[in-house]
Amino acid sequence: MTDGTGSLITGRFLRMLSITLEQLSAVRDASDRAEFAGLTARVKLLERETDALEREIEDACLVAFASGLGPDELAFHLLVFRSLSNLERVGDYAFSVARDLEMLAPRTRSATLQDVLPLVRLLSEMVETLAFAFAERDVQAAREVMRLDFEQVDALYEQMQRASLTRLMERPEDTEVALTAGRMARNLERLGDHLVNVAERLEALILGRPQAALSP
Repeated sequence: MTDGTGSLITGRFLRMLSITLEQLSAVRDASDRAEFAGLTARVKLLERETDALEREIEDACLVAFASGLGPDELAFHLLVFRSLSNLERVGDYAFSVARDLEMLAPRTRSATLQDVLPLVRLLSEMVETLAFAFAERDVQAAREVMRLDFEQVDALYEQMQRASLTRLMERPEDTEVALTAGRMARNLERLGDHLVNVAERLEALILGRPQAALSP
């Protein structure tokens, strides 16, 4: 691997994280302004860029594997290669949330929509922290991503699910609204899980531990 190739892959990988942040920002901005029309289309365009970057990085990693890599270079490429599916899934979940939010907005009260915002803001913080950890090889930042998920994302997810069940019991006629809100919560929670998978691999890379046993 040449330094130029490594820099190219690093830049593309960071761009994938940046796209996730843009997707979450689009959801947050639409919720803040209570203007949801076109949200799905905006996030879909970003998802397509993620898919194209995934293919480009995958091809670059495969070429590097075939060329022969030293131990450190191999560990870096394995981190990136194994994390591509995580970032692709992150984009899918962000798109699903945007689609559900645009569909749900005309049929529900603002309180239901506002339940999404704390999780979206927290996940945005996790993405920013993960990008810093990756760019700077900062193990404490990688661990902060894991901590935020374990201590806060899971708690907010449970809170959103309880709120959905409460609405379902109080307003049985709003079954579809409650189920959609629950699905958004679940997708956001899974988005966080995929960020944690990348953070765990990054921690292993920085500490020089084998990555083979980590989640795909």
